Amino acid sequence: MRKILLILSLIVIWNSKSKKDIPLHISIDTNWQFKGTDTLDWKSATVPGNIFTDLLDHKIIENPFVKNNEEKVQWVSKKNWIYKTNFTLSDETFNRKNIEINFDGLDTYASIFLNDSLVGKTNNAFQKFSFDIKKIAKKENKLTIIFTNTDTIEIELENKNPYKLPEGKRVYTRKAQFQYGWDWGPKLNTSGIWKEVSINAWNDFKIDDIFIRQEKLTDQKVKLVAEIDIERDLILETDETVTSEIKIIFDGIEITKEIDIKKGMHTYKIPLEIKNPKLWWTHNLGNPYLYSFNFQLISDGKIKDEKEIKKGIRTIKLINKKDKIGESFYFELNGKPVYAKGANYIPQNSFQNKVTNKHYEKLLSDVVNSNMNMLRVWGGGIYENDIFYDICDEKGILVWQDFMFACAMYPGDKDFLENIKEEAEQQVKRLRNHSSITLWCGNNENSEGWKRWGWQTNRTEKEKQEIWNDYLVVFDSILPNTVSKFSETDYWETSPKYGRGDPLYEFEGDAHDWWVWHDEYHFKYLEKRVPRFMSEFGFQSLPSYEALKYINQNDTINLNTDAVKAHQKHNKGFRLIDEYMIRDYKKPTNDEDYVYVSQLLQAKGIVMGIEAHRRSKPKNMGTLYWQLNDCWPSISWSSIDYFGNWKALQYKAKKAFENVLISSKKEKNKVKTYIINDSFDTIRGNLKIKVIDFYGNEIKSDSIEIKALENSSKEFYRFSIKNIDKKTTVLVTEFNNQKSNFYFVKPKELLLPKGEINKEIIKTENGFLITLKSSVLQKDVFLFTNKKGHFSDNYFDLLPNETKTIYFETSTNSLNDLKLKSLNEI
Repeated sequence: MRKILLILSLIVIWNSKSKKDIPLHISIDTNWQFKGTDTLDWKSATVPGNIFTDLLDHKIIENPFVKNNEEKVQWVSKKNWIYKTNFTLSDETFNRKNIEINFDGLDTYASIFLNDSLVGKTNNAFQKFSFDIKKIAKKENKLTIIFTNTDTIEIELENKNPYKLPEGKRVYTRKAQFQYGWDWGPKLNTSGIWKEVSINAWNDFKIDDIFIRQEKLTDQKVKLVAEIDIERDLILETDETVTSEIKIIFDGIEITKEIDIKKGMHTYKIPLEIKNPKLWWTHNLGNPYLYSFNFQLISDGKIKDEKEIKKGIRTIKLINKKDKIGESFYFELNGKPVYAKGANYIPQNSFQNKVTNKHYEKLLSDVVNSNMNMLRVWGGGIYENDIFYDICDEKGILVWQDFMFACAMYPGDKDFLENIKEEAEQQVKRLRNHSSITLWCGNNENSEGWKRWGWQTNRTEKEKQEIWNDYLVVFDSILPNTVSKFSETDYWETSPKYGRGDPLYEFEGDAHDWWVWHDEYHFKYLEKRVPRFMSEFGFQSLPSYEALKYINQNDTINLNTDAVKAHQKHNKGFRLIDEYMIRDYKKPTNDEDYVYVSQLLQAKGIVMGIEAHRRSKPKNMGTLYWQLNDCWPSISWSSIDYFGNWKALQYKAKKAFENVLISSKKEKNKVKTYIINDSFDTIRGNLKIKVIDFYGNEIKSDSIEIKALENSSKEFYRFSIKNIDKKTTVLVTEFNNQKSNFYFVKPKELLLPKGEINKEIIKTENGFLITLKSSVLQKDVFLFTNKKGHFSDNYFDLLPNETKTIYFETSTNSLNDLKLKSLNEI
């Protein structure tokens, strides 16, 4: 009997402890319909989504990503659109004391009606809007959202401004700026419900936000403070405090803190401590360890709210100090200088609703597999979805985060400033627990544009001063103050600090070096003026055969079509690719080969830059090329095309970003060989130097024992090539497991021999092993197939009489259409 009573008592205790009265979250994502305010009948809509994809689903418009259809759909952005749905509130939801409707993202000027009552209006696609609907909510509800086109609002706002702002009316609207058209992307100015719509219903309390602030870190322990924002029902008649508990479970520890909850919104601070903390590192330097924190708000024996947060323990600082040559710019992670290697990231699709979790996982896995440790989220796109930052935390990728302002000067009226202040606060608070967030940057190229791009021409001194003062209010006051108040992250006003026309760009801050491409300088220029941190430089290439076939909607490779021309958004793009190609390569006579060589050309230029930057370490401490990815099928600066195919640059950047790099450079008739070591270990080994001809005959060889110090770059070997036939030889350098091939002349000057590549293909469980061999050197071997998959290596040199095995990961059962191409054929 006693046992039975004991068991019953335990059950009662367990039930009382585990009983929950947490807020209910109901997504409103079904039964949506849309129509134009003056056209169409009601059609089904997808939410989250946008007007273009809804019209496309109903075949009202043609796919703007193919042929030259983009120009045919411009009317869509000029119209007003209505979305509506009906939703039911259960008794459990309807009877809660508080009911809110939340709009995580409305694009952009929207009027919201619930049961024919105006709930509110929105004017910022980057803000979350919440409205109290307790008084007007019913069991059965009708929700209507009317979207006004951006043109209408922007013209009105522009007319109110006494002067015109560069670059156009887009500056008045807080939404993704690239949707107005960029030199790599289409003009597809979306409208609609681009993020979740939901109901939150709660009774007495809810946790509004939690920030785990890191107070002090030593090897022995880390002191943290959990800052918990709790909202208590404002409808309560009494102002007396309610005694409740906060329970926090982390690192095998459970602590409970009694708190007195006041009416309204208040912050409660609870100190935490972890002994012998495991640190969060970038994936190339250690383990990106994340701690899990569980927070429970308990009152009257019930769990009123519960939240989970993952957080890495680390320090990250921007070191920007005066030194002998100017001013440093590098990031210090856990007290160690880290060399940043990576690229600039743009939205993965012009239509964000088409980006799935699988897209994020694949692209960010590609980043890690390419030895990148940093991405810059560019300021003309979007503040990315939570999953992007979650994966960066998990995979150990640093994130340079721009605020969403790019290549323009923005207004400074009171309403606009209040709007962006709220936007900044929401985004900083949303992202501040992410260990990957390394830097908040105010804008992309706004300052450089004002000082270098002719924006001040034909303006009065008064006008120029007012525009610049408005700039300073935003980027020198509102944004840095917001970052400082709500996070522990450093802030940088603008990228770059100086435009390339200012001599200081080489010695202070970060740099965007567009002498190559925009100013048409030779690739060698990237080796001459190396800045402290290269946050942008790039070169275009054609995309994969798959992307070109998709653009043309044809199975042949044809570059001379209106469709292909419509997908090149830079006015000098085709000419520059052609002219640079002629400088360094033999220009192919057919389009398929031209695509291949364009990718080799891009890779050659960017890798020259990467290696020059890394050799100059510690003067230079970061290299981020433009750009990682595409938002549609296009001819652009990307290294991974719209369909996720790696271009030559991605494969060659992977090698150029390895922690230990062998890099050689030619100076007149001498070659210097460097070892760059980004790790925190001193590495010893045998440096082997060998010059061979294209048939494998040895011309010169040497070897020396060397010691590459941690986090260093040093020249270890040099020799004269005065008496070497530079057109028929290659320098092959090895150090431990690293290998490098270096050529003494331009690719077009090489006397590459003809010869067959023998291949053997073996089927495996998840793909194919492809073994290659040739009796002569085969330069830049390219493997391609119509089958969807990924080659472990591509665009590589196959040395004479050496065997190389490549893995092709794919779900297909046959690889009978595998083809090979090398520069020897061109």
